[in-house]
Amino acid sequence: MAITRRLARPLLASVFAVGGAQVLRDPATAAVRARNLTDRVVPALRSRGIPIPQDPLVIARATAGVQLVAAATLATGRLPRTSSIVLAATLVPSTVVSHPFWRATDPTQRRGDLHQTAKNASILGGLVLAAVDTEGKPGLAWRTRRATKDAKRQARHLARTASLEARLAATQVPGIG
Repeated sequence: MAITRRLARPLLASVFAVGGAQVLRDPATAAVRARNLTDRVVPALRSRGIPIPQDPLVIARATAGVQLVAAATLATGRLPRTSSIVLAATLVPSTVVSHPFWRATDPTQRRGDLHQTAKNASILGGLVLAAVDTEGKPGLAWRTRRATKDAKRQARHLARTASLEARLAATQVPGIG
């Protein structure tokens, strides 16, 4: 299974590495596509106190940079679960911005955008699998349950020990022994 992960992670990351590099080379094209979304979403986020730039060009570059870093860490197996979550979080808005098949009036354009959206949904599925892959090690939920169980067991043991010591101390005569 380790070989599978070593092959699958770089393959999954490759689309983000290539896409991120293309956007950094030509951020204007991505910014034009992003403007519709940023014009609606950014003001709503800013009204909630979330500091986010308004310039679509800055957002396009930042997203591309995040995708490149996350793709590199996923491909190399460093923080693969976190990287997968980050890439999934960037994939959804990128798909909405780049392939709005629901707005296309040209049937050919609609089919192309729908196809790309379906591909991105498939990639999202791979990212979700990578995000939950614990590599055979216990996940955080299991480790939390186990730590709680261990702490309860230790507390019961300490309570019993304290009770026994208190009974022993009560039976001893002060000053002897």
